[in-house]
Amino acid sequence: MIGRAKDQALLIGGESRVDLLPPQMRLARKAKVVHRRLGFGAFLVVILMIGGTALVRAQALQAQMNLSIEQANTLSLLMQQRKYVEVQKMQEEVDTIQAAQQVGTSTEIDWQQYLTSVQATLPPNVTLETINIDSATPFALYTQPTAPLQGLRIATLSFTAKSPTLPKVPAWLDALTSLPGYADASPGSVTRNESGAYSVSITMHINQTAFANRFATVGK
Repeated sequence: MIGRAKDQALLIGGESRVDLLPPQMRLARKAKVVHRRLGFGAFLVVILMIGGTALVRAQALQAQMNLSIEQANTLSLLMQQRKYVEVQKMQEEVDTIQAAQQVGTSTEIDWQQYLTSVQATLPPNVTLETINIDSATPFALYTQPTAPLQGLRIATLSFTAKSPTLPKVPAWLDALTSLPGYADASPGSVTRNESGAYSVSITMHINQTAFANRFATVGK
C-alpha cells in the first residue's frame, strides 16, 4: 500500500490532461507516417533509377557517336592510303633492294686497295709473286681458329714475296700490323732459287674491320 501511494502521488496545481483517442487511432497515425516515408523512399529510388538509366543512355549515345567518328576517320584514311599504293610498292621494292645490297656486300673487302696497301708495306726491292685469298661469304661463316690465343678472322691472305737479298721478315711483319683489319700474321718458308733471289711466304689473317661497308646504313 505504501509503494502504491508513492507511485500515484497527487500533483497539486498541475495541468489536467485527458487522452480520449483510442489506441487504434494512434496506430493509424503512425502507420500513415511510415507509409509516407516508404512512399518518399520509393519515389527517390525511382528517381535514381530514371537518372541512372538516362546517364547510361547518354554515355551509350556518346560512345556510339565516338565510334561513328572513328569509323569515318578510318574510312577516310583508307581512301587516302589508296592514293599512295604505288608509292608504297616502290618504297618496299627500294627497301628490298637496299636490304639485298647490304646482305650481298656484308663480307665485301676492297681487295684491290687492300693489296695495294700490302704492297706498300714491302721492304725496298721486294715484290709480290703469288697471292691466295680465302674469305667469308654472306651465306657461310668463316672457319674460326681453335687455338685460344688466335683472334677471330673473316679472311686469310697468303702471299709469296720475292727479294734479291735476304729480306728482313720481322720488320715486314711489323709493317703488316698497320693494315686495316689486321688480326695476325706468321712467316712461312724462306727459300733461295738458282739465281740467288729469295722467296718468302707469309700467311695473314684479317678481321671484320677490313669490310668495305659500301651499303651500310648509318644508325640502322
